[in-house]
Amino acid sequence: MTSPSPLLPRSLLQRALLPLAAALTVAFSSGASASPTFVNGLALPGDLLDLSGGTTANTGRVGYFSDIYYDNQRNEWWALSDRGPGGGVLNYETRVQRFTLDVNRDTGAISNFQIAQTVKFTDGAGLAYNGLAPNPGSALGRAFDPEGFVIHPVTGNMIVSDEYGASLREFDRTGKLVRDYTIPENLRPTTGPGVYNYNPDANTEGRRINRGFEGLAISPDGRYAYAMLQSAMVNEGGGDGTIARIVKFDTATGQALNQYAYRMEGSSQGRGISALVALDDHRFLVLERNNRGLGSASELTPQNKKVYEIDLAGADDISAVTLAGGVFNGKTVTKTGTPFVDLGADTLAALGGQVPEKFEGLAIGPRLNDGSFLMLAGTDNDYSVSQIEGSSTQYDVYFKPGTTLRVQCVICSFENCSYLKASGKLGDAVGTGFDSTGFQLIPGVLDAYRVTDADLGGYVSPVPEPSTYALMFAGLGMVAFMKRRRDRNT
Repeated sequence: MTSPSPLLPRSLLQRALLPLAAALTVAFSSGASASPTFVNGLALPGDLLDLSGGTTANTGRVGYFSDIYYDNQRNEWWALSDRGPGGGVLNYETRVQRFTLDVNRDTGAISNFQIAQTVKFTDGAGLAYNGLAPNPGSALGRAFDPEGFVIHPVTGNMIVSDEYGASLREFDRTGKLVRDYTIPENLRPTTGPGVYNYNPDANTEGRRINRGFEGLAISPDGRYAYAMLQSAMVNEGGGDGTIARIVKFDTATGQALNQYAYRMEGSSQGRGISALVALDDHRFLVLERNNRGLGSASELTPQNKKVYEIDLAGADDISAVTLAGGVFNGKTVTKTGTPFVDLGADTLAALGGQVPEKFEGLAIGPRLNDGSFLMLAGTDNDYSVSQIEGSSTQYDVYFKPGTTLRVQCVICSFENCSYLKASGKLGDAVGTGFDSTGFQLIPGVLDAYRVTDADLGGYVSPVPEPSTYALMFAGLGMVAFMKRRRDRNT
């Protein structure tokens, strides 16, 4: 563990201007009121390589969108990849991708997705964090399964949540570890006080295996980070539980402050949350989904991928509360009854109208010309790889758009192929003379929506850095000076 390094001081000016930033945001709006509108979507090639220099699925293939983040200060898009295509048994160096995107500011349509930078995560000694499952199971080491990503608006550092631990780590712009946040003891997977089981599915308390921190958001001023468990903890209903915890962290100290209860729609079909996006200092969007839809080893139907708006105001702090059997009679976070948007309602012709299994990335992007915002939703395509559980035997998964046909073949080839059933189970072997025409790796999907201030209830984007404030006020001063000078000359 690296000792915390102090953050830049938060100026009183910065805090005082947050309400002004919110007011300006609302004032800029066109005033239109409408539901989020689907604009278009991209089906991105499953064999795309990043800029790491890797040339194989296990070294360079893009894993797309375990999370998405838009850095409005630098006009940068970031796409977080997870632990890699090895299913936790192969040494994949975890990373995040900065990408570029052409945005039509009139319509909100997106195009021309390009990887611009690949940043690998490293520890204080410069060693890569890997996607291997924790070994030994009682210690995390450099094991890392990144699932949530934000950029601190003051320091510019990257904060990344992980579902192995669950853990929360902060990295500088080069990907080097700055510090670990302190994780509440009740979330850590244990069989008793101080006995941790990060890898085996044997813990009796704490987060479920591979269901640690999935969602991550940051307050507009950067003071707080909010990490969200994917689903209920082992001792709070486990696979049948419906309460997922949201943990509020102080970014200055790395300490947890509060925990809140979010109630999911249900617990069947592998349901869990996949993304968390801050709208202001107490309202958020939550992406909740099941494990159905087009994926590398998934059941195709029924799919359910919805985004809800929630509000932490008035919710009980459950930091010291254990929800025995998953029962909670207190005040959960407020959750809208009607979904903010149903991500499964708009499908792409490139996928033959099928809904992807894993919508996991969600981000609010730049303003459009009419004052509305661009919002992106993206999928984790699992690198289009399936794997025999617990082994290093891998397969590429191909699908044929316009059909429900899927085949899995020896990785990077069309050899030894077998069909996948609609249930996701392995079917018959493909016979000789198999025609692979039209089959392609499962793509990453990136969908674009237009959302108004009325939709968002007055979205507050991350506060500019102090230097940006100085430039802003200098610009305003220059405008006032020029106006006075013009007035004197008339």
